[in-house]
Amino acid sequence: MVGSIGTHVDRIFAAIENDIVSGQLPMGSKLGEEVLAQRFGVSRGPLREALRRLEGRGLVVRAAHAGVRVVSLSRKALLELYEMRELLEGLAARLAARNMSKDEVDGLYALLEADLNTGLRGDAYPLVFGDADFHFRIAEGSKSARLQQLLCGDLYSLIRLCRFKTAHVPGQMKSYRDHQRIVEAIQDGDEELAEVLMRRHIAAARKRFIATPFDESAGVDDAITQAGFV
Repeated sequence: MVGSIGTHVDRIFAAIENDIVSGQLPMGSKLGEEVLAQRFGVSRGPLREALRRLEGRGLVVRAAHAGVRVVSLSRKALLELYEMRELLEGLAARLAARNMSKDEVDGLYALLEADLNTGLRGDAYPLVFGDADFHFRIAEGSKSARLQQLLCGDLYSLIRLCRFKTAHVPGQMKSYRDHQRIVEAIQDGDEELAEVLMRRHIAAARKRFIATPFDESAGVDDAITQAGFV
């Protein structure tokens, strides 16, 4: 029975997480327990556990007398996310240059080739997650369990949420060129350069966001989309 409940929780968590990061559930949307329980055909117990897990990932918020809602990221919160990524992913790139094997670096080049083919077709910048995600793969390549927990777990859902909104922003293929230089530094074992390039890559997106006019009525969603999110 415990295993069955755990399976339900995992299924509900994954489905709602996907709805949030794909924009099917917009920022600020109310998540009614009764509606969700009917949708998934479960009791309130597994549903509430899944919602608690989503809350732990920062994707939903719970307020007294207001229930559970999809998070609405403030401008300040998004800037903090950029700053955290700049520091943490810079360190991940440095450690990846030290620790990644040749096969792992070859895997990064394979990702770059797939990204380039997408760009040459004129498609949106590839929206991929997990092992198919460049930043995720470098975090894994750092071989640091704590960094992986932060970048592939705690922060990753919020990063996915923001990245989805910029998949069709013109000029996103510049990320391909940035990624290529980062991989070359990792391949060369140049720890300092790998860190500098990764930090510069994320800092550039942060600066674009800061320079983007912010319409309070449109909310932070509009500014994210205009600025782009790497």
